[in-house]
Amino acid sequence: MRRSSAILCAVFLAAAYGAEQNNKKSDPSQIGNRDVGKGVNFYSLEKEIALGRQLAQEVQRQAKMVDDPLIAEFVNRMGQNLARNSDAKVPFTFYVVDDAALNAFALPGGYVFVNAGLIEIAEDEDELAGAMAHEIAHVAARHMTRQATKLQIAKLAAAPVGAALGGWTGYAASAGAGVGIPMTFLSFGRKDEAEADYLGVQYAYAAGYDPTGVISIFEKLESLERKQPGAVSRAFASHPQDADRISRTQREIQEILPAKADYVVTTSEYRDIRKRLIDLRAARENTGGSGQPLPQAAPGGETPRQPGDSEDSPVLKRRDLLE
Repeated sequence: MRRSSAILCAVFLAAAYGAEQNNKKSDPSQIGNRDVGKGVNFYSLEKEIALGRQLAQEVQRQAKMVDDPLIAEFVNRMGQNLARNSDAKVPFTFYVVDDAALNAFALPGGYVFVNAGLIEIAEDEDELAGAMAHEIAHVAARHMTRQATKLQIAKLAAAPVGAALGGWTGYAASAGAGVGIPMTFLSFGRKDEAEADYLGVQYAYAAGYDPTGVISIFEKLESLERKQPGAVSRAFASHPQDADRISRTQREIQEILPAKADYVVTTSEYRDIRKRLIDLRAARENTGGSGQPLPQAAPGGETPRQPGDSEDSPVLKRRDLLE
């Protein structure tokens, strides 16, 4: 009898804990105080970080990175702000891939790659923030290593590095450099994608961005994919940018995110950086790939401004969800 009572008590406590976590998951004020990455996982956080570091090095060897220090610094700083306002328990590093494909992807342990093409299509900063927050959410929820655990690939950790990284590296590199290797290990199911959407809008919101920027970038990707099938990388489109996804995300924003008076939609710095990236890539195309040097940072590390540019980073009101 005592044993039965103990089992029932354990089941009750587990259910209560699960209900508490689910409630916290819907409360953006609890970000950082909830275990969104809980689940069966053969990888410790330390092992996950080490794996991600190795994979990131492989991606950098196979894909061309944007080496402009101002662009790289801005994207990393923007990503760090989002990461600080997430549930993730690992440090983050952000990279910009010199590729026109509309794509962003995350590796285990906090390594996030953003394609130049995605920055070019994201006219406003909150749109890029929404896409990056989605990838941060995959890391926070530990989707990569939990998926790896489900696929029983923990055994690969004991194999030589090249063999162990074959699937992961091939997928990541193919997203940025066109290396055609099967996308087995990072193809998320709809449940994981929906969770990344749900958490991502909260992270963008917590970082001060207009969360409807997520909807805006979804709509742009959906429109482009409809007009130009294949324009959106398969890696980034594992969960289609369809009307159901957009309406669900809009509903979640309205239901779980308390309205604020003001949100960051875009900033003059983002406009400068985005233009710099576009000019850099255009110069490279016009000179047969060699490119032309762009202006260096002004004293203090800031991007040189053009006449008429505002010195302030404007905070704009929330988009009208009915537009």
